[in-house]
Formats: sequence, structure tokens, C-alpha cells
Amino acid sequence: MKFDTDVLIVGSGPVGLTLGMELADRGIKTLVAEMRTEGEPPSVKCNHVSARSMEIFRRFGVAHKLRDAGLPSDYPNDVSYRVSFTGKELSRIPIPCRRDRYTAKGGPDTWWPTAEPPHRINQIYLEPVLFEHARGVPGLTLLNRIIIDSYEQDENGVAASGRLIDGEVPVSIRAKFLVGCDGSRSWVRKAIGAQLAGTAVVQRVQSTYIKAPGLLALSGQVPAWATFSLNPRRSGNVYAIDGREDWLIHNYLKPQEEDFDAVDRDWAIRAILGVDQSFSYEILSKEDWIGRRLVADRFRDRRVFICGDAAHLWVPMAGYGMNAGIADAANLAWLLAAHLNGWAPAEILDAHEQERLPITEQVSHFAMNHAIALSKQRGDVPDCIDDDTPAGAEARQKLGKLAYDLNVQQYCCGGLNFGYFYDHSPIIAYDGEAQPIYGMADFTPSTVPGCRTPHIWLDDGSSLYDALGADYTLLRFDPSIDVSDLLKAARARGLPLKLLDVTSKAATDVYDRALVLSRPDQHVAWRGDTTPADPMALVDLVRGAKSAAAARRAA
Repeated sequence: MKFDTDVLIVGSGPVGLTLGMELADRGIKTLVAEMRTEGEPPSVKCNHVSARSMEIFRRFGVAHKLRDAGLPSDYPNDVSYRVSFTGKELSRIPIPCRRDRYTAKGGPDTWWPTAEPPHRINQIYLEPVLFEHARGVPGLTLLNRIIIDSYEQDENGVAASGRLIDGEVPVSIRAKFLVGCDGSRSWVRKAIGAQLAGTAVVQRVQSTYIKAPGLLALSGQVPAWATFSLNPRRSGNVYAIDGREDWLIHNYLKPQEEDFDAVDRDWAIRAILGVDQSFSYEILSKEDWIGRRLVADRFRDRRVFICGDAAHLWVPMAGYGMNAGIADAANLAWLLAAHLNGWAPAEILDAHEQERLPITEQVSHFAMNHAIALSKQRGDVPDCIDDDTPAGAEARQKLGKLAYDLNVQQYCCGGLNFGYFYDHSPIIAYDGEAQPIYGMADFTPSTVPGCRTPHIWLDDGSSLYDALGADYTLLRFDPSIDVSDLLKAARARGLPLKLLDVTSKAATDVYDRALVLSRPDQHVAWRGDTTPADPMALVDLVRGAKSAAAARRAA
């Protein structure tokens, strides 16, 4: 069997599907090859889709389909901290159920500047929705039960080889580019010669997917999406998968516990749940994992790229394993499309590694440091935590506050969504002002080049992001400014550029320049109060055809 395509993607998890849908939406013929059978569910991995990822899915028209999937619509998305699942509650992070997600006020993440708040949904529900939507995207071909395991590349493209699993039929695919979204054991990563470096073991987690129909009724508490058990015997986390009877239990092993099988799984589960031997449950699967902080030293070899877990592995704090991969895919997709659609030279592709690799390093350290802090907190639970005494009550109040303060950062991680920036990109026109510092939770919306284009609500109640063009958008906050020279330069180079006049009152709170050039991925490429002295130099910079130094001189 032979196929010909513009881009071949190996792996149809959330990262591969995001990349495929984004490319196809931009007119690029794309083929996704996947080993699993069509409709075969993934393992119960990621439980959270970030606001930034939901903004991407909104562009595809699939965000509302995802909102309709997962936990029951009225099931609280709270994070509860207890002595055990069925024991005394220490504190609670309030997060709206999906029914109230767009309208809720007052919670730690309900004020965020976005049209698409986060969504708590397990990957077993997420992936089928994405796959079904992807099947209807013109220009996107999904092939299942196929193994791609080798390639050769030259200056014109990539020739990949493999086989159909059923029947052992040889397969050859000719593509202009190949992207490995093939997970932590990525053969594509190995093929491009990339090496993982970092911390091999941050946390060992004995994870078990169970069916326990009677568990919810035993808690005696308002339900929660995530329930942490903090006690001296065994600390862990219980995620609600379907909101009724399916649960994922993470048993965080202690530093000296290096052998998964040496820890009594049943005993640990019962200690985390706070139940005795009379409680019955069924193990659906064992999902043990090791949290790492490993980042590939390169994301590309000429026409072959890697994204997602193929490029980086870390402790999934804040769900930012999968979500970082989705951000990789969105970044690479528009760059590939810019080149393949003819308005950017191949040099624009250099921006992917130069932008995503530093961010990956930063986020991986956020995740690792948070995991270490959580491990210390689990090790410091006082023996009296469950006692019905003044000392026990005081210990619960103190630990509850500490648990809230530490964990609200990861479960309401505004900085990871909206604060990160690209500060050494070859296709951004920097103006000398430093981007605001951000943390896991903290961020400052900014128009400094490299930052996320600040989201605002327009005066008619619509989202600024819905009004942006598919490619570049020039936001003009003073309609009297003549921008015809910049628009003319863009037309001359074939750069797709939409002019959007914004008169929203909300703009004055964050937009401090009269003109802001927003990229296809909603990051600021340039800003000013007048058009640049050499508009063509700026256009050439943002499409990867001119050096940053030359463009700065022109601006």
C-alpha cells in the first residue's frame, strides 16, 4: 500500500490529533498513522484539559463537544483534601462543574481572561471525541492498525515505511514532513538522534483503575473530582472518572519504596480510601508510572520533528504533560502550514525548537519542584491528624491550609496557561522591554512581544479570539492610524494578515500600544504606536525571511 501526503503524523493520541486537525484546517494534506484499532480507548492518563488547550479546541469547533463529555454535568470539579477518602475533610479548592463552567464566579480560576475555561475530563472520554471530530475534517486521513517504524529523508521529503498489523501488508508513505507524536517510547525520537536529559525519577506512583459502585455513598462529603488522602499510613489521590463508580487511585510511594510490587496494593488502596476488608472493589487495570523530568536535547532533524511525550516527560502536575504536547502541536502546525502554503520559507521552521524547547525546560522544572514540595507535605502529616482532640483539630486546620495554598497553584495554574512567553524567537520583533515574570499560578497579561495576546471581551460580548484571523491579525486600537503600508507589505509577500479595529473599553486595561500584531497561535509578534519604519522588514521577520536584528533596526 502506498500513500502520498504533505505531513505524516505517527500517533493519534490527543497531540497527534491536534496537530492533524490544525494542519488540515489550514489546508495541509495530512495523514495520521496509529497502531491501535479505531475506537480503542487509551489508558486512564490525563484528567485535565487546560484553558489554553480548550482555546485551541474552540478554534476547531470541538470545545463544546468536549464540554458535553466526561463527568456528569452537575458533578463538582472540586479538589478535596481529607484524612482519607471517607474521612474528615481538611480543605477544598472549589472548581465549578461543567454545567456552570462558563458562568460561575468567585472561584480561584473563574476570573481568568479566556473564553474557554479548563475542563476536567479523563483521556478515555477526551480522545474519542477528538477522533470522531477529526474523522470529519477535510484533508485529514486517519489510518489505524498500522505500524510506521522507519524512514529516509532527503532535501525533497521523507519516505516512511511500515506495515498493516492485520495481514502484514507492507506500507510506504511519501511525505514532505514527518512528525513523531508517538509517546514516551518514541522510535522517531531515537531515529533523529535526540537524547533525553534531566531527572530520571522524581516520583513513583502505584496507580490503580478500579470499579467501586459503593464508594461515593461512603464519603459523607460533597463529591469532588479529585480527593487527596493525607494521613501517616498512606497518602494518595482518588480521581473520579465517570462520577459514579469508576475511580483512578494514585498511591504515592515513599522515597525508599523503589519496587512497585513490594508495596501491598490492596492495603494501600484501603488506607487511602479509609475502608476495611468488608469493602468490595474491582481492579480494572494497573497503571503504575514513574514521574520524571526528561527533555529531549533536540526536537527536529531537518524534515522530521517530535512533539508531546516523544519530546518531553515529566511529573504530570496540573495535567501539563498532555497539555504541553497540545501546545507543541499547535505551534508546529501553523509553522508547517505557513511554509507549505507558500508564504514562509523553510527557515520559519527553525522557530519551533527555539520557542518550545526553552518553555519545555521551564515547565518541567515547575512540575518537578511542585512534585517535590508535595512529597515533603505528604511526609510531614502529624500522627494526630485523625484524632478527635484539640491537637487533632489544630493539625487538620493547619494541614488543610497548607494543602490548599500549595495545590491551588497546580489545579488553578493561570501562569502555565497565560503567563509563558517566547523570549528568543527568530520570528518575533522584540522591543527591549522584558516580559512579566510568571509562576505556575501567577501571571500578568502583557503586550510585550512573545507574550500571549491578551484576551478581552469585546463590547458586543463576543471573544476577541473569535474575531482574530486564522493567521496574522493586526489589532488596531486607534482607527485613525494609517496602516496601509504594513498591509501593502503583507500582500506583497503573501502574508495572510487581517486588520481588526478594536474599540472595546476592556482594551484600555491591558493594551498599552495602539497597534499589536498577533500571530496565528495568539502570541504577540510585534507592537507599536505607529507602523514600523520599514514594514517589509517586519513582514519578512515574522514569516522567517529576515534576521531579528535587521527587523529591530527597521522598527
